[in-house]
Amino acid sequence: MDQELVRYVRPLTTGFTLIELLAVLSILALVAVFVVPSLGGGEVLELKSAARSLAAGLRHTRNQALNTNRSAAMAVDVGKREFRLPGEKRVRKLPEQIDIVLFTARSEQQGQQEGAIRFFPDGSSTGGRVTLSGQSVRFLVDVDWLTGKVSVIESIVEEAVGR
Repeated sequence: MDQELVRYVRPLTTGFTLIELLAVLSILALVAVFVVPSLGGGEVLELKSAARSLAAGLRHTRNQALNTNRSAAMAVDVGKREFRLPGEKRVRKLPEQIDIVLFTARSEQQGQQEGAIRFFPDGSSTGGRVTLSGQSVRFLVDVDWLTGKVSVIESIVEEAVGR
């Protein structure tokens, strides 16, 4: 009886395994997490976050005035780069590397670099604007005096465009 040698020959395959693909994608994701913020996208995100935080504080102050039926004011200190909600001792910091400008009613100015935006029980306000600027972008946090509506507007800094 002849015996035949049966040998299993692994077929030649080309390509990558799922594990190899996942490893490469993981490495690319890590590189993106650390490299992309250092390319300058961090400034816009930081400014947007600060503008949203400021707008949320103003909306909270307006809601407090409506709910308590008393006027309420949110204080902003441009020099120290911070703001404080009414009735709270805790101050909320704004980023150090941005420029801040406060425009408010004269009656709400508390010094050269301090002021407040006041909301009344009917929802109206003294109105005002807080401008947060970086090198390439600026966010305007506006408060309408008649309705008390708080809005955030993004604009491009003109010096960065070359105008």
